[in-house]
Amino acid sequence: MMKVEEKNSDIANGLKGKDLLSLLDYTSEEVAYLLDYANDMKKEMLAGKMPPILAGKTLGMIFEKHSTRTRISFEVGMIQLGGHAMFMNARDLQIGRGESVYDTGHVLSEYLDGVMIRANSHEMVKELAEHTSVPVINGLTDIFHPCQALADLLTILEVKGSLAGKKIAYIGDGNNVAHSLIIAAAHMGMHAAVATPVGFEYNADLLVKAQELATKNGGSVVTTTNPIEAVQDADVVYTDVWTSMGQEEEAAARLEAFKDFQINDALVAHAKDDYMFLHCLPAHREEEVATSVIDGPNSYVFQQAGNRLHAQKAVLANVL
Repeated sequence: MMKVEEKNSDIANGLKGKDLLSLLDYTSEEVAYLLDYANDMKKEMLAGKMPPILAGKTLGMIFEKHSTRTRISFEVGMIQLGGHAMFMNARDLQIGRGESVYDTGHVLSEYLDGVMIRANSHEMVKELAEHTSVPVINGLTDIFHPCQALADLLTILEVKGSLAGKKIAYIGDGNNVAHSLIIAAAHMGMHAAVATPVGFEYNADLLVKAQELATKNGGSVVTTTNPIEAVQDADVVYTDVWTSMGQEEEAAARLEAFKDFQINDALVAHAKDDYMFLHCLPAHREEEVATSVIDGPNSYVFQQAGNRLHAQKAVLANVL
């Protein structure tokens, strides 16, 4: 098994004990390092090598939202690294009945080596990290989904061989997945195009930060309300559900607003012939994506889902 110090001890030392709340808190060098580390860890696992580098470590996993990929990948990742993952439904904790985030953070620090939380409010997760002396990893909030973005880039890297200069088109809701994806792409010098309906735009403040980051790394970020414009000559086409958890009451209105933003054969005809289709899943076939696309030869959604495991193992191995 590779050792952290064999790769880049300065970056590795900087990651030890570091929270992962947003990829804006990480340098481009740190993001590239984690992708490289994840790639190596995946190769090691496929070769049957899974040294217990986190033996004796326990990750507490707090869930306010339902989960398939996040829960399973973090739990399996800790097992493969020799550690233990503890599932905690927020409703079953005292924080679910009024204990302060301040008290909860201090108590968890006495028991755990790290905390992964999938939460409704990013502000609450920031507050938890402030009062927790062990690393806190964002498994999803209303603003960011950084672990998903790392898995996304790992998948593109595997298929395309490089990231810098590649064009990624995100079509749909300017949500947490979009925020983290475009920031990650900016770190790697990619060209990102985001197409959203009016009223569902990418967060304006985060857009400025992503554009500045992309420019620094030789990439770009543009936004539009025209899906065809965004997809033109894209190497990667990405979408997410139109109605996320907690937005169920808006479903009918969202179906109407997003009706022209479906990823279908007519739209992807404007992308490169060897484009990749990505989706963070779960997917609603024949809503945000046509079945012919998500189940077609250009779709890498299950490889992408599998890479959640490897990207998160890289994070766990370094911050814990």
